Amino acid sequence: MTEDDKNAQKIEIEAIGVDVSSQPVELYKVFKLANLVGGGGEAKHLIADGYVAVNGELETRKRRKMYHGDFFEFNQEFYVVICDEQSIDQESVDDGISGTSGDGEMQATKSDKGKREKRKKKNDIGRTDIDFF
Repeated sequence: MTEDDKNAQKIEIEAIGVDVSSQPVELYKVFKLANLVGGGGEAKHLIADGYVAVNGELETRKRRKMYHGDFFEFNQEFYVVICDEQSIDQESVDDGISGTSGDGEMQATKSDKGKREKRKKKNDIGRTDIDFF
């Protein structure tokens, strides 16, 4: 067996699946979803103290982004992240947030128009109402 063959070998592990609704999801949230901890604070402490390995490497970042197929080891058990939804493409998010068309003009939506009309309304004394909710 050559050195390349040793590195190319795949190993199979038995892992417990953790279903998530969207990706990416932070590592400490995966702990909560898998019911491995009582709360997020406990998960953050365990991760920061070095009790977790992600994809075979020690991980101390609490908010490490986990994607479909990532696996982690905790308490001598393996877990794998399972997500049916595809990851959101950053460009599509930027396009949706900017509200511009392809030629750079701003597009007004119905909700934007309604908000502007609400801002224009004033009460009897000439001051705008403050909405706390």
